[in-house]
Amino acid sequence: MIASLHGTVQRIGKNDLVIGVGGVGLRVFVPRTVLEDVGGVGRSINLHTHLIVREQDLSLYGFESQDDLELFTLLLDVNGVGPKVALAILSTLSPEMLKSAIMQEEAVILQRVPGIGKKTAERIMFHLRDKLDFKAGAASVPLVSDVDADVIDFLTGLGFSIVEAQAALQKLPREAKTVDERVQLALQQLDSR
Repeated sequence: MIASLHGTVQRIGKNDLVIGVGGVGLRVFVPRTVLEDVGGVGRSINLHTHLIVREQDLSLYGFESQDDLELFTLLLDVNGVGPKVALAILSTLSPEMLKSAIMQEEAVILQRVPGIGKKTAERIMFHLRDKLDFKAGAASVPLVSDVDADVIDFLTGLGFSIVEAQAALQKLPREAKTVDERVQLALQQLDSR
């Protein structure tokens, strides 16, 4: 099994990277956070990996941290969650947000991930509730209000990830209360990065 790899980024795709390792280009599916942090073609990268072997396919999934990899493998153990859905979850929600949603039993947060319905969200919460370490600050991640949920929906509709939208919302002043005000300020935050 391929547990990790270190190489040079040769190509950046929509949800994958081709990484050159010892003269071989390996296609590695990665969460959006890795794609955003990669820095461009020609850069060196280290990933913790998980190899999935199927009858007609070998797929390699890569993560920046061992914790993200462990969360991915926990998600794969949930009935109805395959590697693409698990990767979509980690691309859409930060690990802290996922833990917070599970701890506070907020299935609605999980349902914002493409491919996750109510039953799958509930299955994920039930399966992971006893397997995750909630001491690592999950309680400090606030879940979103109805106004912020509308702002996140608007921003994700424009193509931003939930992680980007949440990061922008965390920087907004408390005085901005309406959806319109918060959208405008969030867009300014996202444009200034």
